[in-house]
Parts: sequence; structure tokens; C-alpha cells
Amino acid sequence: MNFIETSIHDLLLIEPKIWRDERGYFYESYNNKVFAEAGIHAEFVQDNQSFSQRGTLRGLHAQADPFAQGKLVRVIQGKVLDIAVDIRKSSPTYGRHYSVELSGENFRMLWVPPGFLHGFVTLEDQTIFSYKVTNLYNKASEIGVRWNDPDLNLDWGIDPGEAILSEKDQVLPFFKDLQSPF
Repeated sequence: MNFIETSIHDLLLIEPKIWRDERGYFYESYNNKVFAEAGIHAEFVQDNQSFSQRGTLRGLHAQADPFAQGKLVRVIQGKVLDIAVDIRKSSPTYGRHYSVELSGENFRMLWVPPGFLHGFVTLEDQTIFSYKVTNLYNKASEIGVRWNDPDLNLDWGIDPGEAILSEKDQVLPFFKDLQSPF
């Protein structure tokens, strides 16, 4: 596996080694020892998966302590634009974001440690998004920021009118109003 540092400290892009032959392909999507050697000391306690049509936008979400989550995200089928925003107040990259295309074809994964807002938009129909998390979901610990926040000025790679959002995501607060617990 290749662990690639991004422009934001602790946020890592991961490219697994793919073995291909006439039968198809095989790859190891997670190995505790390999991840620990790369500095990711995470104990995953829950796996989540979503299925979405093109234009579905989920985010920007995080969970506050004591239920803060690290996430290992990947796409099994289809394609997303994945975005993480640093909300660690003491970080020199506070308020900055990183975006990357993850797909069932490129096999890339993103390690999003606690202290980041996370979201993605599906760029293809029938996209299957999968992620491992380091803490259990807790509704009372949810925090988030509106996907189209003018201060963040995120480019989601789609026309804003195409975005399919949950009611909850449409009314999240703006970044300037976020009381970051990190």
C-alpha cells in the first residue's frame, strides 16, 4: 500500500496494491499492521455503506467527543468527489479542505482522522460508498456545516442545482457559526 500525505497534516490518501489477472483483481483494503506502520493506529468498530444516484451529496458531517470518529473511506462501485475539512482549532490548516476523486476503478481510499468534517457527492449512478469508523454513531454528538458554505467555497464538481440533499443537510449551520469541539 502507498500512503500519500495530503496538503493537510494527518489526512492520508491511500493507494492499495492491486493484483490483476484473467479472473479479475484482488486487493487488501485494510491491514491493521500495515496501517499502524504508516502511523494510523485506529481500531475500527463499525462499517457503513451507502448506495446513491448521481448528484447525491452527503455532508459535511462529523461527530464530537466522546464519539469523534476517524473514517477510512472508499468507493466499491461508481465515483465520488470526497471532501474533508480540517476543524481542529489548533491546526495550521484549520478551515482548509482537501478533495479527491474516489472510484471503484481507481481503488483509492482516504483516511479522515477525528477533527475533520467529511462529505461526498456521487458523480455516477449506482455508486456504492463504504467506510470504516473508529467510534459508534451517536446522534447527540453530530455536528456539521452546510455543503455550500460561502466561506469554505467548496467546488463539488457538479452544478449546485443538481445536488440531491437530505433535509438535515440543507439546514446545517454555516462554518462561521461552528463551535468546533476539536
